[in-house]
Amino acid sequence: MIENFFQKGYFMSGHRFFPELKTSRLKLRNVNSDDTDFIYKLFSNEKVCEFLYDEEIFTKKEEAIEFIEWNSNPEKKEHNRWILVKKDNNEQIGTCGYDLWDRTNNIAEIGYDLWYEFWGRGYMKEALIAAIENGFSKMNLNRINAYVALHNKNSLKLLEGLGFKNEGIYREAFV
Repeated sequence: MIENFFQKGYFMSGHRFFPELKTSRLKLRNVNSDDTDFIYKLFSNEKVCEFLYDEEIFTKKEEAIEFIEWNSNPEKKEHNRWILVKKDNNEQIGTCGYDLWDRTNNIAEIGYDLWYEFWGRGYMKEALIAAIENGFSKMNLNRINAYVALHNKNSLKLLEGLGFKNEGIYREAFV
């Protein structure tokens, strides 16, 4: 199916599923090899990773390199990770992006994380509004899933504020 999509020229015509996005305070750009130090810092921090249910905390820089490689060439791989960069000083503060894109049913999973010094300042809400709009307009999604650890009250509140509905507990996942 991907081959047919590319053969039909959709990608070649300039349509991008994961373009650079801008908000009032942030630029969201796809992760690249220049982000290795930040990705390692982010995903090796216990406070940031406390509620990540699908990844082990990074213990070596090679894991950051693998993460970046996994998320490289997002248009072809059909998943991505944007780096959240503050416009005023180009500081990297977090990531968000799509995974598990079901093109048949127009569903994808969104994930996100933010350096703890920026929690509670509205940055992730701002980034997710842009990412969600991109999902509906560029990826033609009709549903976006987000999985949150039960005790991550701030993330649950964030998603509910963005219109997500809590549909229950996904029991024994990632065990």
